Amino acid sequence: MNSALWVSKTGLGAQDTALRAISNNLANVGTVGFKKDRAVFEDLVYQINQQPGGQSSQDSTLPSGIQLGTGVRVASTQKQFSIGSLQTTERSLDLAIEGRGFFQITLPDGSVGYTRTGSFSVDQDGQLVSAQGYVVEPAINVPQGSTGITIGADGTVSAVVNGTSTQIGNLQLADFINPTGLEAIGGNLYRETVASGAALQSAPGQNGIGEVKQGMLESSNVSVVEEMVNMVATQRAYEMNARVVSTADQMLQYIAQNL
Repeated sequence: MNSALWVSKTGLGAQDTALRAISNNLANVGTVGFKKDRAVFEDLVYQINQQPGGQSSQDSTLPSGIQLGTGVRVASTQKQFSIGSLQTTERSLDLAIEGRGFFQITLPDGSVGYTRTGSFSVDQDGQLVSAQGYVVEPAINVPQGSTGITIGADGTVSAVVNGTSTQIGNLQLADFINPTGLEAIGGNLYRETVASGAALQSAPGQNGIGEVKQGMLESSNVSVVEEMVNMVATQRAYEMNARVVSTADQMLQYIAQNL
């Protein structure tokens, strides 16, 4: 009987984790470039009381045996990198990627972070930086007094300097064989890991990488309706596991009172 209590305990813990992922998705429904999470479950080790295929007699074998599971656990949480809708802002330094790829950002420790959030600005030194003030890689320096900054679909950055249109840099995007393996470090930033594979750098629009869209931002890919449905399903699964705990407790109570 105690086994049923422990199995249902693992179910409660797993559904609690799933609800946490859902709540984080809903909290970031308005976060530019946010990618939703999904909890992935797997069953735990089985207790084999009778081996499938074992001999039940001299001339027969067990067709299935007796295998009792010990519960469930969260195997992983996976980022879903489906593309969010593009929203027009008409701001020249707002950029979105239509397709695969990430902007590259130099982090304070000198390593490179990756993001889908293209809300950039120019700092006091004329460098193109993220909302946190981190420099975009490769560095783009905007000359003082420049006007009419234009960023093409292929990443070409130009500005009007002294009345003349001048190319001032080129944006490079990065992609990964397995973007789900990236480490989320907050601030809409990701870090390369062994699971993601090495970053594959390319100009926008080449080698399967998406194009850059100026004056637009990518919305979160969270669907409120979908997350609400997932929340209801998670709540019901949690209630059923809690009911198992209650039922097992009542059975134990009956045995204690009557035996």
